[in-house]
Amino acid sequence: MIITKFWDTNLKFFIYKLSLFSFQNTSLMNYLRKKSLENLFGKQPKSFENDQKYSSLFASHVFTDAVLEQYVNKETYNQVAQAVNKGSKINRRFADQIAASLKAWAMSKGATHYTHWFQPLTGGTAEKHDAFFDLQSSGKPMENFEGTQLVQQEPDASSFPSGGIRNTFEARGYTAWDPTSPAFILDKTLCIPTIFVSYTGEALDYKTPLLKSIQSLDNAATEICKYFDKNVTKVNATLGWEQEYFLVDKSLAASRPDLIITGRTLFGHQPSKGQQLDDHYFGSIPPRVLSYMKELEHSAIQLGIPLKTRHNEVAPGQFELAPVYEEANLSVDHNSLVMDLMRKIANKHDFIVLFHEKPFEGINGSGKHNNWSLSTNTGVNLLSPGKTPMSNLQFLTFFINTIAAVLTHESLMRASIASASNDFRLGSSEAPPAILSVFIGKQLTAVLDNLENVSKGKLSPEEKTDLKLNVIGKIPEILLDNTDRNRTSPFAFTGNKFEFRAVGSKSNCAKSITVLNAAVAQQLEKFGKEVEDLIEKKEMKKDDAIFNALRDNLKGIKNILFEGDGYSDIWIEEAKKRGLSHNQNTPDALTAYISKKSISLFEQTMVFSEREVMARYTVDLKEYIMRVQIESRTLGDIARNHIIPTAIKFQNVLIKNVKGLKEIYGNDFQKHAEVQLKIIERISGHINEINKGIVQMVETRKSLNKIEEEYEKAHAYCEKVLPFLKVIRYHCDKLELVTDDDLWPLAKYRELLFCR
Repeated sequence: MIITKFWDTNLKFFIYKLSLFSFQNTSLMNYLRKKSLENLFGKQPKSFENDQKYSSLFASHVFTDAVLEQYVNKETYNQVAQAVNKGSKINRRFADQIAASLKAWAMSKGATHYTHWFQPLTGGTAEKHDAFFDLQSSGKPMENFEGTQLVQQEPDASSFPSGGIRNTFEARGYTAWDPTSPAFILDKTLCIPTIFVSYTGEALDYKTPLLKSIQSLDNAATEICKYFDKNVTKVNATLGWEQEYFLVDKSLAASRPDLIITGRTLFGHQPSKGQQLDDHYFGSIPPRVLSYMKELEHSAIQLGIPLKTRHNEVAPGQFELAPVYEEANLSVDHNSLVMDLMRKIANKHDFIVLFHEKPFEGINGSGKHNNWSLSTNTGVNLLSPGKTPMSNLQFLTFFINTIAAVLTHESLMRASIASASNDFRLGSSEAPPAILSVFIGKQLTAVLDNLENVSKGKLSPEEKTDLKLNVIGKIPEILLDNTDRNRTSPFAFTGNKFEFRAVGSKSNCAKSITVLNAAVAQQLEKFGKEVEDLIEKKEMKKDDAIFNALRDNLKGIKNILFEGDGYSDIWIEEAKKRGLSHNQNTPDALTAYISKKSISLFEQTMVFSEREVMARYTVDLKEYIMRVQIESRTLGDIARNHIIPTAIKFQNVLIKNVKGLKEIYGNDFQKHAEVQLKIIERISGHINEINKGIVQMVETRKSLNKIEEEYEKAHAYCEKVLPFLKVIRYHCDKLELVTDDDLWPLAKYRELLFCR
């Protein structure tokens, strides 16, 4: 029976029709794989062309500062400016005016609804849409949007992870407008970036602690900046992320339940060609992918996301995009938004996007490098070396204190990038190890050595003059030690910023940046006190006190500096000697959150209360457990329902063949059926091992689910359940090698990675 005619109809109808027929030696998954491959090579790129300059399109769907100024009076505009720059509250009277302006602007763009757009602890974004449309008491229809609706909404807080802060029967939570991140229009809906807090005020999202960490860092950094420039009144943390991802044809992915459910392949033998030729990296972008990228960039530019770079990444089917640097809060919002856009637009182009850090075994995974720096309201990058002794002193101050902060809280930094998915990537050949270290290059290492050797106390004019860095160099001169990078370094200085390379592609940037901001803020406060003590008690001049305080901090930071191969066993031993933590799995890494040192950091910087820290710890542990549970259940289902039956089908084909040979050759059949008999035995052996592994895995889960303490349970899942996934996968992948390709139900690696 030919069922091609059902293919282009509704998928549910297709599956219903499919169930009415009997197909010899096939299954739904098998059919999906075959039909997808058949159709794939006829697919053409979905045309998308933009005839407008990006500069004219940029932020056209964003309620920018310039748009606000057009719609409101000067007093209202100043109120918003005060809220953005100084965190002051906006008076209700002004909120009504702003709301009316937002409604008028949004409706002029075709918007019919509004939503508070927030980032709960699910890892994604959330939104509840309400129509501007309303009915007056008289029954007259009208569009309505007031200040109260702008400032606050009340979503169900019990339905999001809270770590025990909210009970399931306590539903009330609040989303509150964040004026530092502008509203935007997406799919005819006015989206208002907001924080998300519980009824009792605890943070239930990523944005709230990020904003607090930014404020704490601003206060501490501004005070230090006043040593160098009295005009500095504000310091912003800046962020530039690099989003790596995989694209897989949507129809091929439909034959991979593991990809759909878990975001990664739980099975799949490595193809003969992977990334070993390095021919994909920076190669010509495939036409279908390029069409997708064009539409994505167009939508992103309209939403004020300044995408700058697109290219093929190292692994086949892997790509990367990156924007221009922005203020950290806005940059985090833009990353969450662009990930939403990527999913939606990929679907239009018959792709699915994979953000999992390791969707395919044996080839590079995906990271999200976080490029972090500090900038002043006077336009100075505090991590950019200067050409004068004083500007270089400022650079050294923030440079050394950042490294000191990372050293103090290296285990917490590791915890901030920990997840079940990132565990598969960290320490692999394409990603930094799970040990936090800082790479600064030979030239800056020499500079720090020189600084350490400066005489104590007051500095001579010659010593001050000699401390010129010239790190950036003069064009066209290129300083190799400064521009080269150590790919094994989790935290590397790259000329005018620090690159946190260990962050996973799936994660919300706010999680790691919040920790980094808080750590640096605490260290700068400590440094400021050290300088003031030297000025008051030792009667040193300001610059002498700064030099001496920096030199004292240099002694400690050397333990975190490392220039060599982070993958080597030598470094693991060396790191242990230096007292650096080496938490290879998420449950162990997360314990850093609840240490006295970490809780003290968060309370001192007012980023988290102890209750909020404990809640985050619980949320992360529960998520880890659930991820491993889902993967193990998915693996068991696919192995039993698809792989084992397929292997048995093929085994029956071989048995029939052997019987036929016996009928022809009689007692001599064995020499003619030797290969077939070995394959039959091999199949039986793998099936037995798969079934045994699944039975043991299920029983293990049952016993572990009785554990009530979250860390103990998560650690047990890591130690006792995860190994089954490797064992069962091994035998399933061996079956893929010996089973007739025509029968195999799951799209293979060679198809998923190379067919587009």
